[in-house]
This record gives sequence, structure tokens and C-alpha cells, in this order.
Amino acid sequence: MAQRVLMAMSGGIDSSVAAMLLLEKGYELTGVTFRTFDSIKPSCLAKEKGCCSVESIMEARNLAHRLGFEHHIVDFRDVFREHVIAYFVEEYSHGRTPNPCVMCNSHIKWGVLLEEANRHKCDLIATGHYARIAQQGGHWFLRRAADSHKDQTYFLWMLTEENLSRTVFPLGDLTKDEVRKMAAERGFEQLSKKKESQEICFIPDNDYRSFLASEGCEVQEGLYVDGEGKVLGRHAGFQNYTIGQRKGLGVALGYPVFVTRIDAENNEVTLGRHDDLLQTEVRLREDMRFLGDSSQPVQAQIRYRSQPTEAFVDTGQHSLHFAAPVWAAAPGQSAVIYQDELLVGGGIII
Repeated sequence: MAQRVLMAMSGGIDSSVAAMLLLEKGYELTGVTFRTFDSIKPSCLAKEKGCCSVESIMEARNLAHRLGFEHHIVDFRDVFREHVIAYFVEEYSHGRTPNPCVMCNSHIKWGVLLEEANRHKCDLIATGHYARIAQQGGHWFLRRAADSHKDQTYFLWMLTEENLSRTVFPLGDLTKDEVRKMAAERGFEQLSKKKESQEICFIPDNDYRSFLASEGCEVQEGLYVDGEGKVLGRHAGFQNYTIGQRKGLGVALGYPVFVTRIDAENNEVTLGRHDDLLQTEVRLREDMRFLGDSSQPVQAQIRYRSQPTEAFVDTGQHSLHFAAPVWAAAPGQSAVIYQDELLVGGGIII
């Protein structure tokens, strides 16, 4: 008897091709698309992931019907607001830089998605993420995708072993170009040419400052200071800045300056030079996860596009000690830990 898979569908090329590949391998599919956030802004309509537009939801439904399997639209707007949007606003309100995709994957795409899988009597869940799964030493691990430019394991680090044991990633061994080619070869030429976006799904115009204001996040002008506390000028509200930011500061000191610290309580933003942001130790929250061998070096990323850097993990101190300095570790962002291709842990930077 074929295994039943709940296929998370966004209307984009990745989840669509993932569904095609699973059907071709003999799985029995049920499609599901989440309604997480409503946006009427035109820029949302061109997004590949498309989770905020009615058009993308209907594209997912139409594709499922064309491929011959049932499809359901599930309204998750309330839980999405609770676990993703509220978190996003709260983090910025405390001077931290949030990572909403990490929280969405943990609480929405693998939290309530598994509940939906059980409701539809599905054995497994599947998404269009570029990631792979491996078993080693009795544990389930995420493994980096074959396409290093598209690897999305960084955003999935909070998934549990139970999550992974019930998940399949049909695109893990493929490149993005191969996925586009597969869509075209199967008669979905328009789908193969869909644009891609790195924007946050609920902020389609990428203007998070306006979004925070619309969510009632109070922003007041405050002081720029240097590392000694000397006043350098006035800023537009600490929520408008993130660690490492250089552009848009509105202050000229005769040399390049960067945001090095954000003091939300006193509404102060500290500015400094590039090298002031270099550090060899990064502290993580106490709920960090680590399944690797702490006696062996790891490779850690402090942001999605940062280069993996060799480090050692100190689980007692909840910290990473880097062999070479890393730059601009931002509180609120995720530090994700790998040994070879396996994702063995992660934590939130403090």
C-alpha cells in the first residue's frame, strides 16, 4: 500500500515540482496550503513562495487538481499571528533582530502541519525545501542540500527528530536549475519561470519599519553614542536598526561607522568601526540544541548567508568559540551548527 504524504503547497515552483516527483515515485498525496497572512500589495503577487496572496493559494489548488490529488486550504492566520508576527514585533521592540522563517518552520510548517497530517491520516509530510535527512548513531539529522546556493537547512534547525522522522524533502538532491527544467519538461512552462524572492512573506515590499508601525510598535527618536557613551547625533528610533548596519544611519563622522549595540531600554544606538564588531565568542540562549561531539570542531553560521566558520561548542556556557573572528553577530538571529554536512545544533544569539 502506498504511503500517504501531506504535501505543503505554496503555489510556487519548488513545492509544485516536489509534488510531481512524489507522485512519480508512487506516493499517495493530499495537498494543503496555509492561509497565514492577507496582503493586497501588488508585490506579493510576484513572489515565488506566495503564501500571502489568494492568487498563489488558488494556483496551488489548481495544480493539485491538475495532478489528480485532493487539496485543502487551512486558515492559520491566528496561529501565524501568535507565533510569527507577534514574535517578530516583540523582538524588534527589544532591540533584537528576529528570524521569522525559523519560527514559522518550527511552529507552523512542522507544528500544525503534523496535526493536519494526522487528521488526514498521512504517514509523512513533504515540502519544497532544499534540504536532506540522514540517520546516524540512532539519531535523525538534517543534512545540507546538494545545491549549496539553495540549501535551506539553516532555517530548519529547530525541527525535532520526531519532525524529521516523518518528513521527506524531494528536492534535496537537486539544483534549482534542475527543478526549473523538470517543471518545463512536465508541461508547466509558466511555473518554471516564476520569480524568486528573499523577502519576508508578510512584508512583501520589504519595508519592515512601516510594518512595525502598522503593528503599533512605538518608535521614538533617540541618541547615537560611541563606545564610551559620547553623543554622536540622533537616530530615528532603535527599532530601525540592526547590528552591523551601515547604510541609512544619517550621521557623518568622517569614517565608516556601523551599528555595534542597541540599547532598547534607553533608546540608544552605539556606533563604531568595522573591527568593533569582530568577536571570537558568541553566547546563545540556554535552550540551545546540540547533538554533535563537543570534543570535535564544528562549522557554525551566525546568519543565513554567512560563511561557515570553524568553532568549538561549550554546552555548559551555551557558547560558540570561533577559530577566527566572526563579524556582527546579531542578538535574536540564529547560530546554526554543522559537523560535515550534518546539522547538529543551533541556538538564538544573545
